[in-house]
Amino acid sequence: MRLRDDRGFATVAGAAVIAALATVLVAVLYVGAAVVARHRAQSAADLAALAAASVHVSVAGDACAAARERVASQDGAPSIVDCRIDGQDVVVQVAVRVRLGGLGVRDATGVARAGPIGP
Repeated sequence: MRLRDDRGFATVAGAAVIAALATVLVAVLYVGAAVVARHRAQSAADLAALAAASVHVSVAGDACAAARERVASQDGAPSIVDCRIDGQDVVVQVAVRVRLGGLGVRDATGVARAGPIGP
């Protein structure tokens, strides 16, 4: 009887390689989802800040209400975390929820500032 038998080693090694590749693929998918959510949050913040700044400069109403209205019209339910007037500028922070598997549900945020161009 042999003490070392190599039968089945390739199967075990192949299964380990497939498991490692599957783990890397899942990690890449979660990182991709987080990056997409971050870009969506930034785009929503940019658009909300521009909408708020146009209302604020024209003194046509509540700038932050215009930002909330702009964000509410987008798909994916981004939400305004903070909206404030800073002199002539409007600063808006937007969050988008993203599911990250075992890490739970997190917020991807974006911040934008908009206002009139200075002299």
